[in-house]
Amino acid sequence: MSVRRVESARWHQIRVSAKTCWIFVQLRLDDGAVGCGEASLAGQEAAVIAAANKLAARLGQADSAHPATFAAGLLPATLAESAAVSAIDQALWDLHARSQQRTVADLLGGICRDRIAVYANINRRTDPRTPEGFAQSARDALAAGHVAFKLAPFDEVSTTVCADGDGIAAMQQGLARIAAVRDVVGPQRRLMVDCHWRFDEATARALVHAAAELGLYWIECPLPETDEHIDALVRLRALANAKGIRMAGMEQGIRFEAFRPYCEAGAYDVMMPDVKYMGGLQEMLHAADRFALHGVQFSPHNPTGPICHAASLQLAAAAGSFDMLELQFDESPVFGQLVDADFGPVVDGHCRFPAGAGLGARLRDAELERHAMAPALHMHIAT
Repeated sequence: MSVRRVESARWHQIRVSAKTCWIFVQLRLDDGAVGCGEASLAGQEAAVIAAANKLAARLGQADSAHPATFAAGLLPATLAESAAVSAIDQALWDLHARSQQRTVADLLGGICRDRIAVYANINRRTDPRTPEGFAQSARDALAAGHVAFKLAPFDEVSTTVCADGDGIAAMQQGLARIAAVRDVVGPQRRLMVDCHWRFDEATARALVHAAAELGLYWIECPLPETDEHIDALVRLRALANAKGIRMAGMEQGIRFEAFRPYCEAGAYDVMMPDVKYMGGLQEMLHAADRFALHGVQFSPHNPTGPICHAASLQLAAAAGSFDMLELQFDESPVFGQLVDADFGPVVDGHCRFPAGAGLGARLRDAELERHAMAPALHMHIAT
């Protein structure tokens, strides 16, 4: 049987909003078949493209019939490098599954669930960023079938503000935003907050006490995720758990080794690896299995474009242990315009598993060109 080699790669940078750009790759085989991947990484578009260029020689040796071999053994040093590797891995799996007329989830071990629990990230679409602005986003998400919600409300907080002793005062506006959303969604629905590593331990402890009054399901990424903060995260988790709140984090982890010390220390209840940064689909499922051994929930990070969403749905369907999947709610109509996909509506907080082979989504060339923020980079791959 002849090896189907990658003939070319096209990297696309898509302008979604003033603050959002998505990065996609299309791999074309020598027989004309095309597979897609996503490498979106806010503010690091040039670094991702540079990393993709460095992978061209390795890509020339890739065999689409054995998609996992491309990423195997690679140890990306930066998030941009891992984003490029991960996107290529997604595209190779897409190509292989399409050639078999099967879904990627089938080839990753089988579909464990065909209804995927999701939650609405209402953060990026909210403007104005007032309590009422967030409340309106929550109303819209509730009307669209969502039953769990997340926001990143602490615009005024930073590690510098906290170091100056002003963190508790700075977080009050964020607490007002959370309270407004809680009033909309009611007391029983899951409500999460993302802190984007803005807090220090003392201010985060004050946040946990306030969060208990607001009935939060989890607090995400309160502290910078560096080795010197692991002990503080363990202490915060103990405090939060005592008040019925989970701690979540590690959306930027590269391969399971990045997560290992946090698992072994007991820093988080929920781990949030991102298919765009983990270094491969099989590595993502490997991590999910390891999390389960540590009693940690698997809840993939997924706040970007439609190919990441498609790949994340495949992983959520195939994972043995799974909590819920993030879904960027209504940031832009570009999300739906860019792809042919059967994602369907959210019903009672669940997406159905997409029909069709591969990842279940194809990029539309005309829409890629229409929304391009820069000309596509075309790479001829020498074999």
